[in-house]
Amino acid sequence: VQLQASGGGLVRPGGSLRLSCAASGFTLDVYTIGWFRQAPGKEREAVSCITTEFLRSYYVDSTEDRITITRDNAKNTVYLQFASLRPEDTAVYSCAKMSGSCSWRAIDYDFWGQGTQVTVSS
Repeated sequence: VQLQASGGGLVRPGGSLRLSCAASGFTLDVYTIGWFRQAPGKEREAVSCITTEFLRSYYVDSTEDRITITRDNAKNTVYLQFASLRPEDTAVYSCAKMSGSCSWRAIDYDFWGQGTQVTVSS
C-alpha cells in the first residue's frame, strides 16, 4: 500500500508544474485526498483537497488562483496543477488520504506518501 507524490523539480519563477499523487495497493477513488507542503523552517500546511465527489478546497490564499486539484480515478491518481510559481512556493509537497469531507488538519489524514521537492528559483 503506497501513496507516491511525484512531479517536483526546479522551476523558474512564473513557471508551472503538475504534481501527481499515485496510489498503489488500494483504490484511491473511495478516499478524499489532500495535498500539504512544508517549507524549510516552517510548519506543514494544507494546500488543497479533493473529495470522492470532486468537491475541492483550497487552503492557502496566495495559491488559490494559481492551483487546480483534479483526480483521475481511472489512473488512480490525484493531480495538483501549479501555475505562476513563486519562490515562496518552494517546499516539499506531500499527499495523504482520509475518509469524508475535506480537512485542512493533517491529523485527520490516516495515510501519507513520501513528498516531492518543489524549488522555485531563478
